[in-house]
Amino acid sequence: MTTPALDIQGIVKRYEHHVAVKSLSLSVPKGAVYGLLGPNGAGKTTTIRMLLNIIAPDEGTIRVLGLAHSDPSLVDRIGYLPEERGLYRKMQVRRVLRFLGELKGMSGKTLDAKIDMWLERMQLNSGGENWGNAKVDELSRGMQQKVQFIGALLHEPELVILDEPFSGLDPINAQALKDTIVDLKKQGRTLIFSTHIMDNAERMCDSVCIIARGEKVLDGAVADVRDSYGSRMVALGLVGAPSAEVRMVLDDKRLVARADDSNRYLEVELAPNALAQDLLASLVGAGAQIERFELVRPSLHRIFLEKVGATNVEAGMSGHG
Repeated sequence: MTTPALDIQGIVKRYEHHVAVKSLSLSVPKGAVYGLLGPNGAGKTTTIRMLLNIIAPDEGTIRVLGLAHSDPSLVDRIGYLPEERGLYRKMQVRRVLRFLGELKGMSGKTLDAKIDMWLERMQLNSGGENWGNAKVDELSRGMQQKVQFIGALLHEPELVILDEPFSGLDPINAQALKDTIVDLKKQGRTLIFSTHIMDNAERMCDSVCIIARGEKVLDGAVADVRDSYGSRMVALGLVGAPSAEVRMVLDDKRLVARADDSNRYLEVELAPNALAQDLLASLVGAGAQIERFELVRPSLHRIFLEKVGATNVEAGMSGHG
């Protein structure tokens, strides 16, 4: 049996008036992209800090790459992008990266070549621009984030941990980050990232763990998680605004448990004993002009809302992970 990249068993972290993580267990296989999901304040960052041995769990065990998480040899095998970004703002970008590389035991021409490669890869040294020679505080927030991302990868870590890596990135920079994550997986690296952006998790993760208020509420392969909820969702596209008769059908609790208007189409959850063909027949009978009627698996976003609860999500938006 292959040793997992990360094995967490029953970890607990308490603060004076708050339990941040409650009896959390999860396993991340080597070579996977794994999402640690939850609203802000759910316990994601606390969990990451424990597995990195920044803070100690009050209970439970953590093994990283087959070793106790406190083993000092792990430092050079892990790359970490923290949620709180921090670079020496008055230093030249290239000097910052050289310093970070030297902390991981790199030096000389090998380190400089790695820095050049990553600056080019992350579009910080292309198109006539050479941001490697700029001071950190001359860069945009997104560019600074890419510099810190490079710093986490220079030493070619086996395990890469990214805490809210897409926060504050524009679509172009977010795509560059996604492409890099995919390439790292192809190289056999293991990647764990925390996020509350479900779309990124659904597109990129092999498996996910959803945490709410410090507790695991769901864990498994993304495809299995979605399959377990079955095809009780209908993507319904209507021509024009729904008439009063059509609204009556959509409000009929014998047919529809919930209807969420996503502007371009409605996401309809069938009532427990309702059949899709019954809903379709009722809509046609009410005079609806239908351009899309498709049974679909629920999105990870919809499952997340169901498991965590919209109220819980909103309450967590002002907290910390």
